[in-house]
This record gives sequence, C-alpha cells and structure tokens, in this order.
Amino acid sequence: MSITVNLRYKGVNGSAKKFAREMMESGTVEKIRNEEGNLRYEYYVSLEDPETVLLIDAWKDQEAIDKHHASEMMKTIADLRNKYDLHMEVNRYVEDEQGVSAKDQSFIRK
Repeated sequence: MSITVNLRYKGVNGSAKKFAREMMESGTVEKIRNEEGNLRYEYYVSLEDPETVLLIDAWKDQEAIDKHHASEMMKTIADLRNKYDLHMEVNRYVEDEQGVSAKDQSFIRK
C-alpha cells in the first residue's frame, strides 16, 4: 500500500522555485529517487500562484518514509528550506487497495 505526500512549498520572490532548482542541481533529488522504496519525487510550479511549488513524494510504505526521514538528505532539505525561508502545507494520501474503479476508469484518457 503506497503512500503519497503532497508538499506545497510557499515563499516570496521566487524562493520556492530556487529551492527546488537547488535540490535538483545539488543531486539531492536524484539521491532521494534512488532511495529504497521511493516511487516518485517530482516538483511542479503552480499556474495560479507562482510563489508555490508542489512536491509529489511517493513511497512504497511507511517503513520507506521512516528510513528517508532518518537519512542525511533530511538535514540538507531542512537547511535549504531555512535558506529560502519556505513555509509548507502537507497532505498525505494512502493508496486505496481497490485502485481506480471501473466507473472512474471511463474518465481516464491514457
């Protein structure tokens, strides 16, 4: 049962974008993506609020998240969040064991 965490980083004067860019350019994002149990780690910029960057962070299970939170990357992430004075909103989603229903599938274009 996978877990997805959506983190909205909010800043001013482009600081959230600068944070995401530094996370990528420093190699931290690639290290996180290579951690055991990581399924997805991607940043997106809001079209409605250019000062907000969304991180979609998905993991195989809670154990994988716990290992990630105990890793050296968390200090790097925390230091960068402080450097760019970011504030966060967090939503957590647990995968539905049934998956997407047949009825909902009819609305999905692949």
